[in-house]
Amino acid sequence: MAKKLVALCACTMGLAHTFMAAQSLEEAAKELGYEVKIETQGADGIQNPLTPQDLAEADIIIQAVAITPENNDRFDNYDVYEIGLQDAIKNAKGVIKEIEEMIAAE
Repeated sequence: MAKKLVALCACTMGLAHTFMAAQSLEEAAKELGYEVKIETQGADGIQNPLTPQDLAEADIIIQAVAITPENNDRFDNYDVYEIGLQDAIKNAKGVIKEIEEMIAAE
């Protein structure tokens, strides 16, 4: 079974940083062997929304946000790793590896 990573990216304006973070996380996750799906919440609304099935099947759930996302209550029963947008943009691979280490230590 493939490892699955899902993420939600959102910032105040919902323009460049949201999509830069999403792209960085997607590229890093694929490089590390994950099947990946990323929801963005921005100026163009919610794109690629995460479904209950996406959340249930995910090995890692990340929120790279600078605002409280819409429909955030759907994450309530899951372990969600919240990171800054800049961390996602500049060091997505390192962030994912750090989360993997935290999960392994549990």
